[in-house]
Amino acid sequence: MLFVRALRTTNAALEKAAFALSMVIVAAIVLALSLSALTRLVSGNGYDWFIELPPVLVCWLVFPLLGPLLRKGQHIQVNFVDSFLPKRHIGFIKLLNNFIALIASIIFFKAGYDATLLYYGMGQIFEIELEIPVWWMYLAFPTGFLILLLFSTELVIEDLKKMIKCNKIVE
Repeated sequence: MLFVRALRTTNAALEKAAFALSMVIVAAIVLALSLSALTRLVSGNGYDWFIELPPVLVCWLVFPLLGPLLRKGQHIQVNFVDSFLPKRHIGFIKLLNNFIALIASIIFFKAGYDATLLYYGMGQIFEIELEIPVWWMYLAFPTGFLILLLFSTELVIEDLKKMIKCNKIVE
């Protein structure tokens, strides 16, 4: 299973990169809001881009983390099913969940890609003090859903392997 090993290695690197990116973005958001408050306190005036930059960065915080959070099981979840279903059925539910994430990631990757191309072609720029192209913000969508696609593919393969192994033990 060279493909699975390569996918797992790729996803491990992507996970580290996504968490590092998210830490940098959170630091930038906190710094921008702190500098906004400080400049208003000291000078009485503020810079608009300190206030407007955090919402632009939030999509780059959220979307690249979809896959790593799914892999770590850190999405919002309800665990009441574990108490009354056999382990074999729980494995099937996890497989179904990861398969739905896989299908959704394909659909949303395509939609995000199309939106990014649309805004790139339009050439729009945010009307803040910094000139940031609108397509740059939309690029977070296909990027994040491509990462989710890779992670959910790994999880579906792992779930299938577990189910096959579990069924061989039962038989």
